[in-house]
Amino acid sequence: MIQISNNDRPETVIRIKISDKMMLKAKYVTFVLMTIQITLCTGQVKEKTISDIKENEVTLQPIVLHQNTTFPQIHTNLNGMVREFVRTMYQDKKGNYWFGTNGDGIIRYDGQLLEKIAIAGISPHFRVLEIVEDKAGNLWFGTSEGLLKYDGKEFTNFSKEEGVQKEEIWGVTIDKKGLVWVGSTGGVRYFNGEEFRSFSLPISRVENANPMLSDKLVFKILEDRNENMWFVTDGNGIFKFQKEEFIHLTADNKLTDNHVADILEDKQGNIWIGTFYGGVSKFDGETYTNFTQDGTIAGVEAYNFYEDSQGNIWFTAEGYGVYRYDGINFNQFTTENGLTSNVVQSIFEDNKGQLWFGTWQGMCIFDGEKFVNAKDKEPWVN
Repeated sequence: MIQISNNDRPETVIRIKISDKMMLKAKYVTFVLMTIQITLCTGQVKEKTISDIKENEVTLQPIVLHQNTTFPQIHTNLNGMVREFVRTMYQDKKGNYWFGTNGDGIIRYDGQLLEKIAIAGISPHFRVLEIVEDKAGNLWFGTSEGLLKYDGKEFTNFSKEEGVQKEEIWGVTIDKKGLVWVGSTGGVRYFNGEEFRSFSLPISRVENANPMLSDKLVFKILEDRNENMWFVTDGNGIFKFQKEEFIHLTADNKLTDNHVADILEDKQGNIWIGTFYGGVSKFDGETYTNFTQDGTIAGVEAYNFYEDSQGNIWFTAEGYGVYRYDGINFNQFTTENGLTSNVVQSIFEDNKGQLWFGTWQGMCIFDGEKFVNAKDKEPWVN
């Protein structure tokens, strides 16, 4: 039984009893990736098959409409193995670099070899949307071909038998209890170590939600320091699960836009929210401040929130490069500062303190003052 209460409060609270037997009726969206010939380079590169499933003046650039077009690579593209761009990056506990691409699967550097990993039963042209690591050192990959797990030796491709459909997996989060949460085009599931179980979000919907991909899609999942879960949806705002209640955050109360792209909790406990049409907001526990509406930052589409080791908050403003917030000021960085493109798809800090940026025209590294070609800092990338 669902009980909805408004009582003129600024948010809608939906009380719902969670049952493991709740199942989502998913609508599936098929994404067709056009195949483009990959240019292979020589050097320390190999194809490895793992048989068991594996800030500053604003400078605008023309909008690129077709993502399946091969972009000019001004900087490195990982030794020719990336035809477009890197969507996500990660460095595991062992120091291995992992790069999730927009259509060329998974690329790894283990300190000796830069290699593109081929996984049996999966097209080499799949997209990687998220990479996380659990306490045991297992890596989890959210991809266009479903959910993959790498235990250090082999990859597992979860299937229907484990309760996961072959869906676009956009959000992967591991909570404090070790549960693996998955947000896909079909909804939300969590893995308890043995099986995946559906986790149903409320059926409440905003008017004219207009999802871009799926009305069930959850882009991101966040567990905050108080163990509240935040679910970022495609056109339906955010659902916050707190003390077994759902709080629906929408443009009618807290948000500037119902199309939410990203979410981050910083070390101070602030919640940063990026949207597709409403810019950037920060929630300090009491007040929502929108930095786009007040003119502090440019660009309405914001995502890729990342907090570096110094406590700076970085994020992408589509077409306007990236911003860095040091707790007081926002600094904008664009192509005039060395970015290869003002469209940045991924931000990541390695264990050397280097900040990597994956753009539509190759990869670069921030040295503390400017952006430089990644291969000038790390020769192995090219």
